[in-house]
Amino acid sequence: MSEDFTRYSCQIALPGFSESAQRLLQQARVLIVGAGGLGCPAGQYLTASGVGTLGIADFDTISISNLHRQVLYTPHDVGLSKAAVACERLQKQNSGIKLIPHQVKITSDNVMELLQQYDLIVDGTDNFETRYLLNDAAALTGKPLVYGAIYQFEGQVAVWNVKNADGSFSPNYRDLFPEVDATQVPNCAEGGVIPTLAGIIGCMQANEVIKYITKTGEPLAGKILMLDAQTLQSRIIKIGSTSKVAIDHLKQTEVVPIITVADLKNGLAENSFELIDVRTHRERDEYDIGGKHIPLIELEDHLDYFADDRKIIFYCATGKRSADAVKVIKQKYPEAKVFSLEGGLKGFLSEHDL
Repeated sequence: MSEDFTRYSCQIALPGFSESAQRLLQQARVLIVGAGGLGCPAGQYLTASGVGTLGIADFDTISISNLHRQVLYTPHDVGLSKAAVACERLQKQNSGIKLIPHQVKITSDNVMELLQQYDLIVDGTDNFETRYLLNDAAALTGKPLVYGAIYQFEGQVAVWNVKNADGSFSPNYRDLFPEVDATQVPNCAEGGVIPTLAGIIGCMQANEVIKYITKTGEPLAGKILMLDAQTLQSRIIKIGSTSKVAIDHLKQTEVVPIITVADLKNGLAENSFELIDVRTHRERDEYDIGGKHIPLIELEDHLDYFADDRKIIFYCATGKRSADAVKVIKQKYPEAKVFSLEGGLKGFLSEHDL
């Protein structure tokens, strides 16, 4: 990055900011995990502000349903890697910084090595398994983690795991939510989300990153901000100054048995398994590929249905909820022959079109 700070003159002019704060941004290494509704706006403003090195981690590809809130992408990008496209677009926005795409799925096998390369992590994920994994890895590596979450009209922002003056750390995600049953918390595909909320919360996350790096303002450490996009009312809930949770190891990422689209089609022709749709009733009414319908949120009420040794394939829109369904069944019946359709209906329809 050039020492010509003309681009950043307006932020350098801020009281208490100066060129020294800009140099801190220039030297910083920030990782955004999730190049979706939160990661896109966070990435845009961290790029514009001059963060020296910005990593973007996401293994997913762009779909049409992403476009209403994931503002870095266009219809021409559908099917392409989110991480690759995001880095390409952001690099054009600011050629003076370094963009690094990480086209990998974050797991217990790679998360520690990845986080060690950066100073601060931005959580833009949309699933609880990765959220807890990032939280625990951040605690183990001593990295601050800027958290954001959105659902329907409500958003949350916090900064976890900030080192205190006495060497202790501020609360992390597990201080607030020790464990969450993901099957009881609908995702955006089920409950929806207003697109502007993603922009607001993502920008708030970028703001927390800038504050932390430049040592300006008061970070949201030891507290969480809750925002209602319908009323624009917000409140800050204090959690405490020090974490009460001891994290001494990573929980191993659970490997979910999957079935490919090709194998699914062969199995359908041979009638060798049972198909179960775990999407919502609304999604089911719009389109389905057959099988029994048990929405994920209702699955635990039907566990006895999976007590025998039938081969069962779960499917949803992208494979995320069907993977959760497999985990739920495996917890109750470890030997159950249950599988998740890889890529969900999105993958099924893509191969069908080909």
